[in-house]
Amino acid sequence: MQIGELSRQTGVSVRMLRYYERQELLTPARTASGYRTYGNGDVERVQRIVLLNKAGLTLERVRPIVACEVRGSAGFRPCDALKTSLRHAVAELNEQIDKLLGVRTLLAELIGDAE
Repeated sequence: MQIGELSRQTGVSVRMLRYYERQELLTPARTASGYRTYGNGDVERVQRIVLLNKAGLTLERVRPIVACEVRGSAGFRPCDALKTSLRHAVAELNEQIDKLLGVRTLLAELIGDAE
């Protein structure tokens, strides 16, 4: 499929798909005339990129995730190195959540709305 069809199937603009390509998140094949061609796996990859980005991960952090897929597995299965990296990311998020919960509690106490 060409880039316009990938855009229609994923809801991601052609401009953003080209940006993903520049960021090495997508690597389309090229026809002899230079047109980008994509497969069904690219639809899943774009959907995964969008989901991870909406979850708060920067594209810089998404890049190794999509690059480290275990090919041939059903759905997405990350490689071991990526799992370790993601565990660290989850730990960092948990620390941030704990800090924010502490700040919220303190602020609520200051205004008399302790939960």
